[in-house]
Amino acid sequence: MNSSTEIKINFSGRAIRYTEEEIAVVVDAMRHADPLTQGAFMREFERKFAVYQGVPEGSCFTTMNGCAALEMSAQLCRFRPGDEVVIPSHTFTASAYPYLKKGARLVWADIDPQSRVVTAASIERVLTPKTRAVVVVHLYGYVADMPAIMALCRERGILCIEDAAQAIGAELDGRKAGSFGDMGIFSFHSHKNMTTLGEGGMLYVADPALAAVIPALRHNGHCAYAFERPDYWKPAMGNVDVPMLDGDLLLPNNFCLGEVECALGAKLLDRIDQINDEKRQRALRFIDALADFPQLGFHRVESRRHNYHLLAARMTTGPEQRDAFIRTMFHEKGVKCVVQYIPLDRYDFYRRFGLSEANCPHADAFFDSMVSFPFQHWLSEEEFDHMLAATRETLANLG
Repeated sequence: MNSSTEIKINFSGRAIRYTEEEIAVVVDAMRHADPLTQGAFMREFERKFAVYQGVPEGSCFTTMNGCAALEMSAQLCRFRPGDEVVIPSHTFTASAYPYLKKGARLVWADIDPQSRVVTAASIERVLTPKTRAVVVVHLYGYVADMPAIMALCRERGILCIEDAAQAIGAELDGRKAGSFGDMGIFSFHSHKNMTTLGEGGMLYVADPALAAVIPALRHNGHCAYAFERPDYWKPAMGNVDVPMLDGDLLLPNNFCLGEVECALGAKLLDRIDQINDEKRQRALRFIDALADFPQLGFHRVESRRHNYHLLAARMTTGPEQRDAFIRTMFHEKGVKCVVQYIPLDRYDFYRRFGLSEANCPHADAFFDSMVSFPFQHWLSEEEFDHMLAATRETLANLG
């Protein structure tokens, strides 16, 4: 396939298509929301999300994106000099740098070679007396073993933040991803199974004392006056402050999500389980249809523990065969597979901070031979069938 040939199946930057009902909700909010931020649609989305997650109302807060939620979670950790945070080396960079910005030293944890997420054992191997928090990333949409991880964190007195950016709706033991830890973050980015017009996020905070400061922390420190005002305009519309937490003053942000996006998010909660189930069923069809090709190793999960945000595999015959596979799929079959999530210790950015040291052989081995297939929800059956046939033909020819 030359450069002028049209790609038949792209690795799309858009995960879902909206229904007419969802579009109507957006249009209605555009017409009637007043104000266009920090209003009734935001409150309803937060309430409905908490109900969906099975957590107390008032513990979930919309943000402009998942990274903004991570930024606030890092603030709430209130790091002291020398504090460490354990992060999977195999994840997207946004899982890590907010904690670096707030003064923590990052320590890389390895992943399980089959599930591609951290485990209690891989976390425990890198804990030190300086460990303040652990970030558990439910990468690709699969929920890590949170009961075991939480038991470890409780035993050691360590905060646990769940990065459930890719795992909306995934479940373990009847509990939703992002509801186990001290904090949970979610992303509604364009790539995700649920997306609020390209950007959006949510922060869950288990501690009511921490939850109480989020509205001001999220919105420029704006808060109500603590006294009765005979005249509503005096001294002004509202106060600016962020309550002290154990003597720590938190600097405010502007991380608000607009009303149109919140209206859409609340509506999408009605459909997210269906989207996840359909993606999982299709992933299993793809995986099972390739069972006679051991060159590709998938993570096959039939339960809702995996929402198959992405469909990733490992080329068991090594990096050179992986490259040959992707090259053929793209140039001859018109299917654009990609490679994702360079181990963070390899990035120049983290190396500049002296964070190149990592003992993560499973993360390195998986990344060096991984393949991520186009897997947006809106792939047609014709496109899906073409990708499957192209994969079988390419593997057969590779030998």
